[in-house]
Amino acid sequence: MPYRFEQGEILLINKPYRWTSFDVVNNFRAFLKYQMDLPKIRIGHAGTLDPLATGLLILCTGSFTKKIDDIQAEEKEYTGTFVLGATTPSFDLEKEVDQTYPTEHIANDQILHAAQMLTGTYDQIPPVFSAKKIAGKRAYQYARKELEVKVRLSRITVSAFEIIRISMPEVEFRIVCSKGTYIRAIARDFGKALDSGAYLSSLCRTRIGSYYLHQAWDLEELKRQIMSRDK
Repeated sequence: MPYRFEQGEILLINKPYRWTSFDVVNNFRAFLKYQMDLPKIRIGHAGTLDPLATGLLILCTGSFTKKIDDIQAEEKEYTGTFVLGATTPSFDLEKEVDQTYPTEHIANDQILHAAQMLTGTYDQIPPVFSAKKIAGKRAYQYARKELEVKVRLSRITVSAFEIIRISMPEVEFRIVCSKGTYIRAIARDFGKALDSGAYLSSLCRTRIGSYYLHQAWDLEELKRQIMSRDK
């Protein structure tokens, strides 16, 4: 059965590393326009992933773009790795390490306790290297010009923060959280809770609400699937 893009489709994509969410949208829009001869299909994504993150990205087409806000509001799940003992200005690998800190004092039980401390509902300071809007511009537009910027606190809920593996200085985790949570900011706060520093070295989104990464398509495989159905 052919896809019904104008009436509405929800497409689950495994976002490639170093692609922006808009790269995926633009690539798929070009595919619909030039390869499927569908130039006027509305398309959008339901929740941005940073370029250095991988995992579940949901695309909505046609009338289903009305579902985007509802999907974005759903609970998210991530897995990834923090590196202890250093920080970067972006709290991830977008920027190089700017400071290093001791880690010799950090024991496994302290790491588990820090995760517990950062579980629950609280106000988070978003990264300045983020898409948060300030006076009509994205925060990262100020930060990349090294302009001082103050971002507003965001009320978030971290319903689960599980430590999967500790191999100093790396700590692997699983986090379940609300809309608007920045895992990079949790990295910053995690390092502070341990009287050290930390940054995010890898991140994968594994779930949005009832949609799971294992259901997602590689983008090129999805295109082939769509073309085969259309025959």
